[in-house]
Amino acid sequence: MLLERNNRIGRLAMLLALTDEREQSVTNIPANWQYCIGKVGSMNSQKVVAAMETAAKSQHIIKVNVYRETHALYHAIMEALYGVTRGHVQLGDVLRTVGLRFAIVRGNPYECESEGDWIAVALYGTIGAPVKGSEHEAIGLGINHI
Repeated sequence: MLLERNNRIGRLAMLLALTDEREQSVTNIPANWQYCIGKVGSMNSQKVVAAMETAAKSQHIIKVNVYRETHALYHAIMEALYGVTRGHVQLGDVLRTVGLRFAIVRGNPYECESEGDWIAVALYGTIGAPVKGSEHEAIGLGINHI
């Protein structure tokens, strides 16, 4: 069950989330892996989750009609949000807003194919009071097996 050195799914998700359009793109993505990148900003954590789920479904990262895939994605998103919100997935209720870039990566990071696919969600951006200039950087990562 060795983790492939070049197939670190969380590291790849973080690199994709951290690299914006003006910077050099990430090119060392395994051929059989899938990913999507997007942006979301809101004072509502439900909208943040919904935006990422919608992106994963529309980009065919997860199968729409397979519950365990949606469930795995949900847990990876929540784990990443805990990192961004420091353990309390609250935004608007505590007068906080986020502006995040996200990456969702799906693949098998192990040398044994029967280990199956995993999903990683990386978030990078800002969180703070809903007043321009009051935000600070935040980062989060969630990884779950499918």
